[in-house]
Amino acid sequence: MNAVASYLRNAVAALRILLLLTVIVGIGYPLVVFGIAQLPGLQTRANGSLLTLHGQVVGSRLIGQGFTDADGKPLPQYFQSRPSAAGAGYDPTATSASNLGPESIVDTLPDPADKASTGKQSLLTQVCARSLAVGRLDGVDGARPFCTPDGVGAVLAVFWSGPGYSGTVTRVVSLDQACPAHPFLATYRGVAVECARFGADYSKGQVVPIQGSAPARPAVPADAVTASASGLDPEISPAYATIQEARVAKTRGIPVAQLEALVARYRTGRDLGFLGEPRVNVLRLNLALDQQYPYTATR
Repeated sequence: MNAVASYLRNAVAALRILLLLTVIVGIGYPLVVFGIAQLPGLQTRANGSLLTLHGQVVGSRLIGQGFTDADGKPLPQYFQSRPSAAGAGYDPTATSASNLGPESIVDTLPDPADKASTGKQSLLTQVCARSLAVGRLDGVDGARPFCTPDGVGAVLAVFWSGPGYSGTVTRVVSLDQACPAHPFLATYRGVAVECARFGADYSKGQVVPIQGSAPARPAVPADAVTASASGLDPEISPAYATIQEARVAKTRGIPVAQLEALVARYRTGRDLGFLGEPRVNVLRLNLALDQQYPYTATR
């Protein structure tokens, strides 16, 4: 009988402690933290740093987003964000990077017999394609080292007559240019360069990237062609903002000088004066554009 009573006392004590901790940790603590977060000066950040236009939430200044039409094409009246690899793009529930590194330079070619086949682009080809697209959109030179003029990796498979890549060159293939594309080089070491064919085995060839004649410092900056680690970077470099100014000013029918002044207002320097790099928040800048220089499709 004493054992049963002792058990009941322990059970009741444990239940009381459970209820007390539930009230303190599960209810009281969250309410206190929530209350503190709603204090003036903290409320905006605690609620996600949301930005509104005409009373409607249009995004967060901490999360990047695209400024494209229904077909995914960039809207010329807006500054464009950094590329994203988060889900289908800028998805805060699937924040991620591509996990492709500097050695990702050879594409997996699409199957020409399968219309749904898209293959898999290497990081190099992704960078090349983006640089070419940005160059065309913003009227600057999209050329980049190790990229072909048609926006894929300038990478050769070089086959040699001897072992260990020795002897003479017997065959050369442009790995990222699927047939019937014309190779970016006509010849390499006196041997005609071939386009690549789906399913062919080029593993015995020496992989040789070709730098080409593009400037070492391309006109299109790195953040315009690479995704951030989170895929949600809300800011771009001042250099990327600068090459977009002429396009946005022309589309909105305003002088470039006025737009430059607006961009300068939304430029942030290094944290504490030495951490990170200067940057421009794209959403805040585009909202300011819509408020000060409204765009009409008739322009």
